[in-house]
Amino acid sequence: MKHYFFTAVAILVALFCQVRVCSAAETHAEARQWDVHELNFHLDEPTDGSFEVEFSATLRHADGESLTVPGFYNGGSDFVIRFTPPKAGVWNFETHGAVAELDGRSGEVHVEPAREGRRGGVTLDPDNVRNFVYQDGGGYYPIAIEADWLFALDADNAQDIPNTRRFVDTIAKNGFNQVVMNVFAFDVKWPKDERLDKRYDYGAPSMFPFGGTNDEPDHSRLNVEYFQRLDRVIEYLDEKGIAAHLMIYVWNKRVNWPEAGSEADNRYFDYVVRRYQAYPNLIWDISKEALGYGHNDVGYITDRIGRLRDMDAYGRLVTVHDYGYCARFPKKLDFISVQIWSSELYSVMSKIASQFANQPILNIEHGGYERGPYVVFEGSYTSPEVCLERAFQCVFAGTYPTHYWQGAAWNVFIADIEAMAPEDRPRLQYYKHMREFVERFDLAQLKAGDKKSNSGFCLHNDDDLFIFYVPKENINIGVRMPKKHAGAEMTGTWWNPHTGQYSDPIEKAITQWPGFDKPENDHFDILIVQVQTEEGAPNR
Repeated sequence: MKHYFFTAVAILVALFCQVRVCSAAETHAEARQWDVHELNFHLDEPTDGSFEVEFSATLRHADGESLTVPGFYNGGSDFVIRFTPPKAGVWNFETHGAVAELDGRSGEVHVEPAREGRRGGVTLDPDNVRNFVYQDGGGYYPIAIEADWLFALDADNAQDIPNTRRFVDTIAKNGFNQVVMNVFAFDVKWPKDERLDKRYDYGAPSMFPFGGTNDEPDHSRLNVEYFQRLDRVIEYLDEKGIAAHLMIYVWNKRVNWPEAGSEADNRYFDYVVRRYQAYPNLIWDISKEALGYGHNDVGYITDRIGRLRDMDAYGRLVTVHDYGYCARFPKKLDFISVQIWSSELYSVMSKIASQFANQPILNIEHGGYERGPYVVFEGSYTSPEVCLERAFQCVFAGTYPTHYWQGAAWNVFIADIEAMAPEDRPRLQYYKHMREFVERFDLAQLKAGDKKSNSGFCLHNDDDLFIFYVPKENINIGVRMPKKHAGAEMTGTWWNPHTGQYSDPIEKAITQWPGFDKPENDHFDILIVQVQTEEGAPNR
């Protein structure tokens, strides 16, 4: 069985998170499609340079499909192959290792069909290059939240991850399905709020991914226990259906990294890729603000991308948290990450969508940092309502949003949001409403960028469904329907993005310029216009 420093608890966590663990002695193991399965191999004696030991396994399905999956050292005398079966059936495996005890081991993994709710990894939609799908073919519409220090919430707790669960449970029920997080970050460089309660400051964590400490590192070795504890976070995100958008590096958070491209640097990078690629919820990001802060150049980032793709047997999606790099080398990436703070966000995002018409676009940082009880880092916008406006402007441009809350985006992390006074909590419910709305009308399949009204923005199918973003300044909106529907009837329904409530439907004839009066409030609204069928009901 798996030898963590905290063995019994780790096994319970693994079972809960559907990470199936078996000994290499089990030559006939059982697993499920899209669940992480572990084949464990134990040496009689520890070996020198364990992190450098070449170790992999080739797994072959009965129909001929095969995967060669890299293994990794897991402390003591233990080595692991993490295998996430892409399909049900019998998979035969054979190991390849530079150490005799790790070479030529063989057996079978009997894989049952996926359990209910398992979707597989996030990949690109073969039928719509701007969209994401799960491996089962169902749509994946990312609504992301940045939580850089999520790795640290329970890093000092060998027994459990209560803080992690509280936070992840809260964001899951509020519609978020992607977390942008670091493998490791140390501390911020800017001054901290004098009012900050030390309980919520996770800067300068005692756990460190290398030997030694961040102040006195031993880059010649890695701290296996650090990664064993990080496993628990990735596994719980997976269990809750949330993608782990994992940034392997971050340059401006005071991490004492080894020299770029050195043996120690490659050891760390390779280990992260080997250890985490099997998780179906994994999305790779080479580095936060990859070319910023004078740390590294284009060649280094390009090298890291190639190195990752050579090792990743599962072909997980890859991006770079740096618009400058993405703009110059889009073909090296699966999707584009941008950092656009412009006040004219919709128009700028629309231009980017036109420029990169064959890839999804995630605005990973739109300058909106919703205020929290402490000032952590203020961009240009802190109102939760303005942050929501900007998120929807990304949506209506045909791109995807990321949310920041100052209570969880950097070193400050308030995990138990529901224990806060209601007036102090972030307005995460806005994103629950967004999730319900984008799924109800399948916004990912609608067209963006066309002018279909006298103001505002439109998503539409160019037939019978037209959805309009109507700015708060408007008192009404004039809409233009396709000429083929002239004289027909349509139904307009207002949707309140703050409450998620729908108005009573308003029926109108389709004339040259029909209009709808906007509800009286101080925020933007969404108008859903549906052309009626011959039976007199909305065609949806």
